[in-house]
Amino acid sequence: MIFLIDHNLERQSVILLGNIASQGWLDIIPIRFVTFEQVALPVDSDDRLVWRFAQQNKMILLTANRNMKDEDSLEQVMREENSPTSLPVLTIGKVDRLYDPDYRERCANRNTVQLRIDPP
Repeated sequence: MIFLIDHNLERQSVILLGNIASQGWLDIIPIRFVTFEQVALPVDSDDRLVWRFAQQNKMILLTANRNMKDEDSLEQVMREENSPTSLPVLTIGKVDRLYDPDYRERCANRNTVQLRIDPP
């Protein structure tokens, strides 16, 4: 399972992956986090390009920026291009709270359990 980490979550994703690892999830589910830089995706890519890239490369997009401000915003793209075979987008609602161990654990557990029950 590969997660494409939106550039606005790179620092926080390190602690989130650490939390997932410390709970033993990596022993059950192979999870890898990749950054835009690692996949040669420009950080200024619009949401449509990012979503399509994630879908084409069988990656789950992890973001904190899901809005509907313009025609290429993530929410708009998902409304237009999402299909039953599309991989999910996971959105962290309160990025600053990822530094709170309790919130981070709830995010890790909820998202990992959900993906295990309904694998992409």
